[in-house]
Amino acid sequence: MAIPTIEWEGGKDGRMKIIDQTLLPGELKFLYCDDIQTVWRAIKELKVRGAPAIGIAAAMGTYVGIKGANTNNFEAFWKKLKEVTDYLRTSRPTAVNLFWALERMEHAAQAYSHEPVNTLKEMLFEEALEILEEDRDSSKAIGRFGAELIRKGSTVMTYCNAGGLATGGYGTALAVIYAAKESGKDIKVYACETRPLLQGARLTSWELLQHGLDVTLICDNMVAHVMVEGRVDLVVVGADRIAANGDAANKIGSYGLAIVAQEHGIPFYVAAPVSTFDLRIPSGSHIPIEERSAHEVTTLGGQRTAPEGVKVYNPAFDVIPARLITAIITEKGVIKEPDAKKVQRLLVGAG
Repeated sequence: MAIPTIEWEGGKDGRMKIIDQTLLPGELKFLYCDDIQTVWRAIKELKVRGAPAIGIAAAMGTYVGIKGANTNNFEAFWKKLKEVTDYLRTSRPTAVNLFWALERMEHAAQAYSHEPVNTLKEMLFEEALEILEEDRDSSKAIGRFGAELIRKGSTVMTYCNAGGLATGGYGTALAVIYAAKESGKDIKVYACETRPLLQGARLTSWELLQHGLDVTLICDNMVAHVMVEGRVDLVVVGADRIAANGDAANKIGSYGLAIVAQEHGIPFYVAAPVSTFDLRIPSGSHIPIEERSAHEVTTLGGQRTAPEGVKVYNPAFDVIPARLITAIITEKGVIKEPDAKKVQRLLVGAG
């Protein structure tokens, strides 16, 4: 992204700055987060979204919450820090990067517990910025590894938004597409609209056009028809949490997309950083699935599209079984036909 999705503005006494993604593509507006409640709402209301970007927001949000803490000993500071991180943990349940980043900030605080509180705050500020920089680097590496899997002239299908808007910079699934384009492979993209909040229509198509990609937008229920017509060579999506066996949770509809891709013999790739893996859970059945407001389903563009009183079920994610995934693309390499042993081998090798 030419315009950073998330960044810190103004040094250690500054504030978190994000693009308010709920307003795109109609309006490009920035949201400034000066307090922990604003950070929490930004994550909960999808003003900042995408697993890596949520992790960065959580790290920066931790610093937002503790930078004004008026304490002079570690015990009091740690109590305040835990209040902040525990509060941020309640914002969204599925994207593991949120919890990973909060745990990393807590571990950093413990590591520097012997330092004066002001020094400790500075250390946590630097840790949050390091998480941002690491994400930018990992996105580019994901792109390089993934581009090797795309042949010149290919047409790629993607779902939801896993680009710069979902990360600190380059993206995950879209990083693969960007890197392929930059290497001269002249690719085309089909972007699925992604109901109910239209991240594909509003965000991915906008982002791809900004990068000069040849992108065609389709409704989600057109996927099988487009594939049977031979218009798609491969599918690349992101992930919000990947279990130890390679099962991957992504935006609702990804599981069905993987089934249709398999039916038509189309490779299905998941692109995600190592921080998205959760080795504490053995399989996708253990991944918590967020259920969001009925309002997201019953309205569209501010207009009600369903009758009053209708029941709504609105899970935000589903799980793609590892058996349907051709490979998982990470910043450390590619896991082909993923399973528990292969995932463990890559992550242990990653240190």
